[in-house]
Amino acid sequence: MNDEMKEILNDFLAESSEMLEALDQHFVKLETEPSNSELLNEIFRCMHSMKGSAGFLGFTHLVEVAHQAESLLNKLRQGEMSVSPFIIDIILEAVDAVKMLQSDIRETGEDSHVETFGIVNKLALTMDSADDLMLSVSLPHKAEKDTVTSTPSPPPAETMLSPVVVPPETSSWSSLREAPQHDVPAGIEDVAESPGASDCPVGLSDVLNKMKEATTRTVQAANAPAGKASGGKEEDQTVRVETKRLDHVMNLVGELVLNRNRLIKLGNGLEEKDETSPALRELNVTLAQLNLVTSDLQLAVMKTRMVPIRKVFSRFPRLVRDLAGKLGKQVRLELLGEDTEVDKSVADELSDPLVHLVRNSMDHGLETAADRKQHGKGSEGYVRLSAQQEGNSIVIRVEDNGRGLQVEKIAEKALEKGLVAQAELEVMSPREIMNLIFLPGFSTADQVSDVSGRGVGMDVVRTNISRMNGSLELDSDPGQGSRVTIKLPLTVAIIQALMVEVECATFAIPLASVVEAVKVTKDEIKSINGQAVLNLRERILPLLDLGETFHIPRDRTGVECYVVVVKIGEQQFGVVVNRLRAQEEVVIKSLGEFLANVKCVAGATITGDGKVVLILDMADLVREVQTSTYTGMR
Repeated sequence: MNDEMKEILNDFLAESSEMLEALDQHFVKLETEPSNSELLNEIFRCMHSMKGSAGFLGFTHLVEVAHQAESLLNKLRQGEMSVSPFIIDIILEAVDAVKMLQSDIRETGEDSHVETFGIVNKLALTMDSADDLMLSVSLPHKAEKDTVTSTPSPPPAETMLSPVVVPPETSSWSSLREAPQHDVPAGIEDVAESPGASDCPVGLSDVLNKMKEATTRTVQAANAPAGKASGGKEEDQTVRVETKRLDHVMNLVGELVLNRNRLIKLGNGLEEKDETSPALRELNVTLAQLNLVTSDLQLAVMKTRMVPIRKVFSRFPRLVRDLAGKLGKQVRLELLGEDTEVDKSVADELSDPLVHLVRNSMDHGLETAADRKQHGKGSEGYVRLSAQQEGNSIVIRVEDNGRGLQVEKIAEKALEKGLVAQAELEVMSPREIMNLIFLPGFSTADQVSDVSGRGVGMDVVRTNISRMNGSLELDSDPGQGSRVTIKLPLTVAIIQALMVEVECATFAIPLASVVEAVKVTKDEIKSINGQAVLNLRERILPLLDLGETFHIPRDRTGVECYVVVVKIGEQQFGVVVNRLRAQEEVVIKSLGEFLANVKCVAGATITGDGKVVLILDMADLVREVQTSTYTGMR
């Protein structure tokens, strides 16, 4: 495959992915608004456009599935079938099949490795059973339907799936749209025109234009003719850029930030030696200007990587619909703050934790309709996903109006699984008991299912959030519902960190996790069953000595040290260090594959004096504290 064809294929995959993402949401909305003809027409246009483009590129299996789904959608449009959950389920299966075919195309360049016979037959049988499925329709509606012209049966697969050869000189979607109509092979016309879709344009050029209209984020600037003015429409000002290019620019900006810090430190050192030199004063003015420009450039690049959190939220309408049906519960999904923007790397990492939280709310939190009525609630529960920006952080909340967290059951299960000791449970507050759900292996499910019961979901949530230097808080009102609040930095590439020293070694602690730092004497540190603790304002704080964790030889003659109080979710602990250096803006660098498995280290950075400093992984550190604490309690 030549470069021009690869570019065309990439355009097709990108635009079809956007259409598939939109289809999931459209179908969920259509189920609640079955009479919305405009929405149904939009769904039909998306499927029709995808089929036409796939047919031009010769993806016959994808065309076959899309054609059958489009024929079923056309029957819905023409009133020959009614929208029902059963029909929506069938078409969503077809959408899932198209997603699998698209993944196959992306990996292999072909669509022949996915079995489509089953879904094609299911769609065909559904259309053949149209009369049976319409028995529940009222007589007046049937009388109206009799006036509708019947839809001819779809053409044979042999005719419909004629392969198409793309001319090598074709270089873009623009040139495809300009292709003469008489050059289009006969098989394409069969693919591009669905049964009963006489109101849709015929021909490859119009099909591709329809595809552009159906795409939620159209890119016109790259496809516009040379003579067209560039200042006409808003969409002409957008350009699709590969993520790896933005990552490369972000890495370069990170290097620039490191060198800026280095220059500023050198400038300050020279100024201390000779404050009267005019050249040094001029140098400091230049460095101040460089600092300003670098900060503005850093902010600008970060903004180019920002994406609306809608891209993360968009998968949940379909997920909630399917899971509600599986659990037999009535659930309404509410999405708030979808326009809130986050760094793409944060958005990519955020999807899995949110899926676990939503599934947990629906399985453990929300009751069945019968149980809700017994407790005086409405039969329908809700799961609410909201996002908003607060300063340099983004706050995401997952709420439900279910039964809330059952503290007694959590304590019972934790004791049963041996995760905590009875003595420790007796001194725990209700909030501390609730946070036991984040322990590895914990689950309140009585039996393991494909939804829950394995005890890995909430542990994964906290681990992933901690790796993004975020925090997680849990609130619950018994009988009324629960809320999980996630607070994340806007970007994970450049962070604020507290630099600390342990003997001759320097470490960076993400500032987002730091609550405070206190100076203590060695005599104030006590030991309970082998676990070092500090009585901080009438609260027992477990301690972790960085020197012991990283096996650094310690000078035991000192009488004073510092304890950095760190909070991960609701878990607080203290990190024992010798000295506090400063707060710095650092660029996180990966340690590479060879050192990727080093515990308690998230990455490294280069300071202003040119030294390499390790950035601590707070998720690993909190596990170290829990292990030593629970072991000591037993």
